[in-house]
Amino acid sequence: MKLIHIITLIAFLASLGSIICGLVLDVDYSEKLIGFGVLGLFLVVFPLFSYYRWKGKDINDYMLTKENLDKMRENQRKNKY
Repeated sequence: MKLIHIITLIAFLASLGSIICGLVLDVDYSEKLIGFGVLGLFLVVFPLFSYYRWKGKDINDYMLTKENLDKMRENQRKNKY
């Protein structure tokens, strides 16, 4: 496995573990455990996952530009007949 994949998996498991511990354990700082778990998901795991999945891809292929709209209309005309 690639290093970024392993780091993302470890961060995901740590965040999920923190959320579960905050929900299950009856301690004074259980809300903080849940909060840190959610912050870890949104500030660490999601950006790492997004970087891992989008690396090496051209963002312009997924944007609605005039050229891409023209291609879509051309494909719709071809498929219609």
